[in-house]
Amino acid sequence: MENLIIQGSEGEFDVPSVHFNAETGICEISGESYLEKTAEFYDRLLNWIDQYINEVGKSITFNFKLTYFNTSSSKRILYIMLKLKEYINKGGEVTANWYYNKADIEMEEDIEDLSMIAKLDVNMIQDDSIKFDPFDKESTE
Repeated sequence: MENLIIQGSEGEFDVPSVHFNAETGICEISGESYLEKTAEFYDRLLNWIDQYINEVGKSITFNFKLTYFNTSSSKRILYIMLKLKEYINKGGEVTANWYYNKADIEMEEDIEDLSMIAKLDVNMIQDDSIKFDPFDKESTE
């Protein structure tokens, strides 16, 4: 099975970086998710996770390091979390971590909401190295 690596980019639309490692089961998505074709982008990630679960079947450590995501991205992020929860329910081992800047109260609330909806235990890890600029998106939306 191939790793999934997508180099993030910033511009009119922001694409998060993705590093899914088929050998270690460590998956990370980082940066900002403000996409033009959200479903198309996240379907690739969901398909990779399905393939990993069906072909490899080992533990998954999923690290979210998103600093911003729009509404359409939040729906797809929830799909990832639901898929991870489904894997746990079938006996799979999953550790979900979400790194965020402690000053980002909105992100903290979003993490809690998504975790609650998906019924997925998420380790909320405060990390001051995670970018946080409360005015960053206001200038581009």
